[in-house]
Amino acid sequence: MSTITVRNLDDRVKQRLRQRAAVRGVSMEEEVRNILATSVLSEGSDQSDRGESLYAVIRRLVEPHGGFDIHLPERGPAREPPKFD
Repeated sequence: MSTITVRNLDDRVKQRLRQRAAVRGVSMEEEVRNILATSVLSEGSDQSDRGESLYAVIRRLVEPHGGFDIHLPERGPAREPPKFD
């Protein structure tokens, strides 16, 4: 585990951290750890860190909205390849 020091923290921010920690019944230090971890680990939803496939990511994002239908047009016959005479 690492340690960091935050200097010049606004007094209002420190007070809000103290209040949030008290509401959750944790120390202010624990509250800061939770906030940092949540913020950094969810930033941009970096899927490579979580090992999710593209399919899983799309499904996770779309499923809460009930999904959607995609109209796929029928495929016609392939065209003739060009002739290079």
